[in-house]
Amino acid sequence: MKRLVDNILSDWKNSFRRKPLIVRGARQVGKTFTITNFGKTNFKTLVVIDFERDPGFKNIFENDLQPARIIDELELATSKKITTRETLIFFDEIQECPRALVSLRYFYEEMPGLHVIAAGSLLEFAMGEISFPVGRIQFTEIFPLNFLEFQMALGNERAIAYLSGIPKELPDASHQFLLKQVKDYFFVGGMPEAVKTFAETKSINRAIEVQGEICNSLKQDFAKYNPQVDKQCLAGVLTSLAANVGKQTKYVSLSNDFSNPTIKKAYNTLVQAKLVNTINSVNPQGFPLQIMTSKVFKTCMLDIGIMNFLCGIYKTDEYFKNDLLSIYRGAMAEQFAAQEIAMNQNNELFYWSRQAKSSSAEIDYVMAVNDRIIPVEVKSAKAGSLRSMHQFLKEFPECRGGYVFSANKYAELPEQKLTFIPLYFAYSASKNMNANK
Repeated sequence: MKRLVDNILSDWKNSFRRKPLIVRGARQVGKTFTITNFGKTNFKTLVVIDFERDPGFKNIFENDLQPARIIDELELATSKKITTRETLIFFDEIQECPRALVSLRYFYEEMPGLHVIAAGSLLEFAMGEISFPVGRIQFTEIFPLNFLEFQMALGNERAIAYLSGIPKELPDASHQFLLKQVKDYFFVGGMPEAVKTFAETKSINRAIEVQGEICNSLKQDFAKYNPQVDKQCLAGVLTSLAANVGKQTKYVSLSNDFSNPTIKKAYNTLVQAKLVNTINSVNPQGFPLQIMTSKVFKTCMLDIGIMNFLCGIYKTDEYFKNDLLSIYRGAMAEQFAAQEIAMNQNNELFYWSRQAKSSSAEIDYVMAVNDRIIPVEVKSAKAGSLRSMHQFLKEFPECRGGYVFSANKYAELPEQKLTFIPLYFAYSASKNMNANK
C-alpha cells in the first residue's frame, strides 16, 4: 500500500541536511513494511537489523560505538556490502537495543553520508531513558492509514484527486460517494491489515475480525509496556477511553475498580504506547497555545477501527444510520476528525472550553498552523445554532474564522466567519489552511 509518509522518506533521503531518522508509531501501523518497501525501492542495498527477531545483533553494540567498526561487523553478519548513498540500514525494533539508539548520534557525526533509519513499536519507553543530543537525530511518525490513504488502498482515483486538493463544493454524486466511503472507514479503520483485508474482500465483517486480532495482540503486549502497571487496569482504561471519545474526562472517571494513581499510571502508559492521544484544553490568545488545565482533558484513540471494536459499535445498528454525525452519538465523527487533523498537527490536538462560571461553551478542536488559530466544530447544526463557535469568535476577534465539519456540502459564510467543510475533507482542510479563506 502506498503511504503519505513515503514522500517524507523520499525528502529525507535526498536532503543535504539528512540525519539518522527515527520513525515513531504504535504497533501494527505499518512501520516495518513501509520502511522496508522504501529501502527496496530507493536503494541498491537494504540491510535490515531486527533486534527482536535476532537478539544476537545486540552483541555488536556492547563494546564501543564507533560507526566504522559497527559497519564492518554488520557486513560480516549480514553478508551485505554497506556503501554510502547506496545502502539503507534499517534498525527495526531498536528499543530492544538501547545502545543502538545511542549509536545513531555517532553515525551522524562520523558517517553523515550513510542512510540510517530506526523504528520500534515501543520506542517511546526506551527513549525515555536515553538523552539524545539536540540536532543529531530527525524524527517522523507513521499513523494508521487516514481517509486519503484508505482511498489509495481501494484504488478510487477520482476520490484521491478530490481529497488531495483544497476543499471545495463537489458534484452531488461525488459528495454522496465520499460520505458512503467515510462510513465504511468508520468501521474498517486505518490499521493496514484491516484495510488490506477490506480492499481484498470488500467485507467489513472480515475487517472487524482483523480488528479483534489486533486488539487481542495489543492487550497481550501490555506486559511489555511497563511491568509495574496493572494489566487489568490498562485494559479497563483503554476500553473506557474508547467509549469516552468526544467527552471531557478525568482520571477518576476511567475506572471504578482502581485508585486514581493506578489509573493515571495506566493512562500515561497507554499514551506512551501511542494507543491514545491526549487532547488538552487551551487558551487560544496567541502562540504558543497555553494549556489551561491537566485535570480535565479529552482523548482520541489510535484508530477509529480499534474504537469501533472496543466499544462493540459493529454489533449494533449504528452502521445503518444515514447521518454520519449521529453514529455512536457523534463520537465516531469526532474520532475521525481527530485522526485526520493529528497527521498535520504533529500529533498535537487541542480543544477549547470556556472557563466562565455557568458556561458550557466548548469547541471540539483548536488547530494552530503558522499564524492562524482555527476553531473546529464537528456538528450537523446550521450556522445559527453553533453557539459555542459564535462565542469563541466573539471572545477572540483576532481569529479569522472557524471550520464546521459535517455531512453537508462545502459552503462559505464570510459574514459569520464560518466555512462548512464536508467531513471527508478534514485532512486537506487542516493541511492547506493558508490556501483556504
